[in-house]
Amino acid sequence: MALATSPELTGSPPRPARRRPGPGHVAAALGVLGVGYRLALLLAEVPPGNSDEAVTGLVARHVAQGREFPLFFYGQYYMGALESYLAAPLFAVLGSSTLVLRLPNLLLYAAFLALMWQLTRRLYTPWLAAATVGLLALGSDRIVKNQLIAGGGYPEMNPAGALLVLLAVNLGLGVVRRPAPAYAGFGLVAGLTLWDDWLILPYVGAAAAVLLGFRWRALAGRAGLALGAGLALGLVPIVAHNLTAAPADRSLAVYAALGGGAGSWPERLYGGVLLGLPMGTGLCPPGRCAPWQLGWGVVYPVLLAVAAGAAWRALRRATDRAARVRQAGRLALLGAAALTLLAYAGSGAAARTPVESARYLSVLLISTPAVLWPLWSVLTRPPGTVPGRPRRAAAVRLAAAAPLAGLAVSMLLASAALVAAGPELARKAAQRRDLVTGLDRLGVRRFYTDYWTCYDVIFLSRERLVCGVLGADLRPGWDRHPRYPRLVAEADRPAFVTAERSPLDAAVRAHLRGSGLPVTVTTVAGHHVYQPSGPVGLPLR
Repeated sequence: MALATSPELTGSPPRPARRRPGPGHVAAALGVLGVGYRLALLLAEVPPGNSDEAVTGLVARHVAQGREFPLFFYGQYYMGALESYLAAPLFAVLGSSTLVLRLPNLLLYAAFLALMWQLTRRLYTPWLAAATVGLLALGSDRIVKNQLIAGGGYPEMNPAGALLVLLAVNLGLGVVRRPAPAYAGFGLVAGLTLWDDWLILPYVGAAAAVLLGFRWRALAGRAGLALGAGLALGLVPIVAHNLTAAPADRSLAVYAALGGGAGSWPERLYGGVLLGLPMGTGLCPPGRCAPWQLGWGVVYPVLLAVAAGAAWRALRRATDRAARVRQAGRLALLGAAALTLLAYAGSGAAARTPVESARYLSVLLISTPAVLWPLWSVLTRPPGTVPGRPRRAAAVRLAAAAPLAGLAVSMLLASAALVAAGPELARKAAQRRDLVTGLDRLGVRRFYTDYWTCYDVIFLSRERLVCGVLGADLRPGWDRHPRYPRLVAEADRPAFVTAERSPLDAAVRAHLRGSGLPVTVTTVAGHHVYQPSGPVGLPLR
């Protein structure tokens, strides 16, 4: 007969119980996956670069070389050149390239995940914080473009907004050990956002309201001095610009000219809410949304209203400071999201270009946990706490789980669609490099082309190749820097580089045929390169 043994009898130590991973471990793992996913895309140059990003790179190149120190991107007096200044030190060490230009944006994304973990854990629960990081780790075509392409404003807005709300909440709770640097940091970041991009202003205002509501007495003393000093420093670029710029180029005038636009209210509501919300928050594959995904455009405003009502009631009933601060922080996220959505839906861009302009809703990612909280709170209630009979309680949980599952699946599918499109997008990036190589082989140094080809080629060639922009009517187009078209105009026989089967290609071909000059035509990387044997006049502006 066998005798049972025990650790006490044998002297062997008991095996330690296997610990389940906590929300912090899960969030860290998901965050690493999100950063790794974007790093792989960055190395493959997916999404491919464009001329807007090339202008950012040219500014960074000029700053690194000490040639120019512009406060705004060339030709745009409403978008601060912060991304260029972040990349300039790397350019000085590693040289200029699209990869190096995007490296700071990858770090900004990693910082955004860390800030969202801290903010969501502070305002809600650790497991919702982990789920939020998991959703933000995914990335559709539209989301990844916002986070990686250095086109101005988008990569840095989300970490800046999350940081401001987190600072306001932590200062309101009194959990900051050294408040003076926190106040100064709040002021600095808030000031820089006025220079960088005004899309984040709803979150700046919401965070400032929380800080003022709970720390107004402290702001009358040293805290106010620290915040004011940081704010003054952050405002230096935009104040310097507005003191020296022509009246038409000052910030308020530029933003007034950008506002408004065509489009009926039904078109704006469709493009700004029904299509804009799923596209702008990462549910859709490149360039389109399926009909079932448009449902998020209906669900999102409902969740926003429900969450805001619950937070307002909880704020009024709260009996301690900590609860009031947390509810105020939730209201800040929800109020900023509502203002952002209303501002975008009221713009002409929502009606005219709803797919591309959905990038204006990228800041809504900061409010992700606040919008999901009504569903999450129902789904995670302990058994027996959901009102009603067991069957009804199960139905309520299912009703809460379905939108969350649909959201996660949709975002996952959109991310998979970007991965599937990766080889084709990488081919487009390689094609632009092949164009530079082909122009070098032909000896073409000065040429005319369209905007979306011009600045990309200038940046990729490190300004060895220089072009001027032409419209389809052969008149000067949008030249972001006056030096480049001037150099082309001074050339003896500038070439013409046009994308195959484009309106500009047809116009150039007809114009050169009418000149009577012999022209050499070469096809390079999907473009026609026209090299006339003599100077060819162009229509005047």
